[in-house]
Amino acid sequence: MSAESLLVEVVRSGFVESTHRARMLAVGADGSPVRVHGAVDALVSPRSSMKPLQALGMVRSGLALEGELLALSCASHSGEPFHVEGARKILSGAGLDEDALRCPEDLPGDVVSRDEVLRSGGGRARIYMNCSGKHAAMLATCAVNGWPLETYLDPAHPLQRAIRDTVEELTGERVAATGVDGCGAPLFFVSMVGVTRAFRSLVQAEPGTPERRIADAFRAHPEWTSGTTRPEAQLMRAVPGLMVKAGAEAFDAFASADGRAGTVKIEDGGQRARVPVTVEALRALGLGTAELDELAVGVLLGGGRPVGEVRLR
Repeated sequence: MSAESLLVEVVRSGFVESTHRARMLAVGADGSPVRVHGAVDALVSPRSSMKPLQALGMVRSGLALEGELLALSCASHSGEPFHVEGARKILSGAGLDEDALRCPEDLPGDVVSRDEVLRSGGGRARIYMNCSGKHAAMLATCAVNGWPLETYLDPAHPLQRAIRDTVEELTGERVAATGVDGCGAPLFFVSMVGVTRAFRSLVQAEPGTPERRIADAFRAHPEWTSGTTRPEAQLMRAVPGLMVKAGAEAFDAFASADGRAGTVKIEDGGQRARVPVTVEALRALGLGTAELDELAVGVLLGGGRPVGEVRLR
């Protein structure tokens, strides 16, 4: 399955300054392709777009979270105070504290939250890292099963084997290779076709199943899966019933309640091109709304004022 890639232009002061090439797969409610750009069946690294599948593997293994905390277990959060407190709640519920985390130390991604940490004399900490909710949930899953805590990121650990099995089941693909994500967790290489299939499985599952619990928590609490002002939360607020998860190196995966779904990958990892292409995919599936228009074109600043845009060619 291959077609010409999409091109995204970065226009500054009337001149095309840069160009990003994008892959896109958008499928209808019946799962059939509606729009395809680029080699969507080639191996790809979905990065944090796989977090809902990782969380599903944990729920199937006994993780007993609901609502906001279940959404946080799928999150690439901004380190806002409610994110940090939520991660601490997950840990304390398992009888653990921040010392058990094995993700890297970081500052909050949210500028206001970061400034407040620094203003108060704080610094980098594992709990502020955007994957701390997922790591806290991984530790809680290990605790309920009596699995080793210190080695929970090892690909051979029972937790990671359960997650890998879940990824293979929902994508319908064998994991072609295992790498290491930015947070230190195992990273599984599959195709955009497989990730799209997996997201459809989450939203179309029967109510009350682990799959549907993940999708429902995710959609009910978009700010907990990203951040208050993040574009992923804006997309979910703009399209009722939509589930969107972004990943590093400019990957997006989404699914609507009726099974319309898709994935986006910007080939050079340019995050500024990701949201305009995702909006285009949603529009191709008839999921466009007036609220999405503000996200369809990225604004470029010069001297603090708009001087250009990031747009599809």
